[in-house]
Amino acid sequence: VQLVESGGGLVQSGGSLRLSCTSSEAKLTEYAVIWSRQASGKEREGVSCIDLIDERIYYSDFAKGRFTISRDHAKNTVYLQMTGLQPEDTAIYSCATDLLCDWTVIAGQRIISPSNRVGPWGQGTQVTVAS
Repeated sequence: VQLVESGGGLVQSGGSLRLSCTSSEAKLTEYAVIWSRQASGKEREGVSCIDLIDERIYYSDFAKGRFTISRDHAKNTVYLQMTGLQPEDTAIYSCATDLLCDWTVIAGQRIISPSNRVGPWGQGTQVTVAS
């Protein structure tokens, strides 16, 4: 299922953005949905995930307390509300469907991790945070 992201932009440090993830092909309520980001020259890293069964929510440690993931069933959209943005949050943010939410621990930090059944990532939306 191909998803489409929007809502990125240029903000000052400390600013906020709300990203949207939607699909014209499928009901997102039938999937877990994962947000990831990829900064220039770096590997993709998971940001947040909303699960399928009970809509339990998970965040990577760097996102906890600053980012909020949510679903709007009527609009078939998953949002990522980001506050307190910092220059290190600059990246292309993408979403994808998944069968479940999972995570791994890297250097003592919990990082959301896509399963081996994750769907294709969307083209993404650029988030740039100026210092």
